[in-house]
Amino acid sequence: MCGAVRFAVGALGNFGVCHCRQCQRWAGSALFGVNVPEAAMRVEGAEHIGSFRSSDWATRSFCTRCGSGLWYRYDKGVDGTGDYEVPVGLLDDANGLELQSEIFADAKPDCWALEGAHERLTSAETLAKFGPQVEGT
Repeated sequence: MCGAVRFAVGALGNFGVCHCRQCQRWAGSALFGVNVPEAAMRVEGAEHIGSFRSSDWATRSFCTRCGSGLWYRYDKGVDGTGDYEVPVGLLDDANGLELQSEIFADAKPDCWALEGAHERLTSAETLAKFGPQVEGT
């Protein structure tokens, strides 16, 4: 929000939604995120980035000036490595993204539902596909 941290993205990967409890708490709802390969991200204002290890395998980063959430990184316990999951609201233009999947879909509140024909994985299916390391991402 304050502009202290800025980033440019060279390529976008998959667009998905995570309904796990940690994403709900962090984003205030589900995390609508687009994958950005580590090599495709250029960050300015790194001195204003704070990070919080939210699990043994993931880090969530935020702006230390205004507190805005920046991204989630599935870094497998190694700080500063791994692809980024950037909330789509942080992109200057998220038009044209097509929702490809929802994970932890059975953990979402019943007060909303997303339309469209895309993969919807339950918590058990998410863990079976990606492994137990993503539980409660």
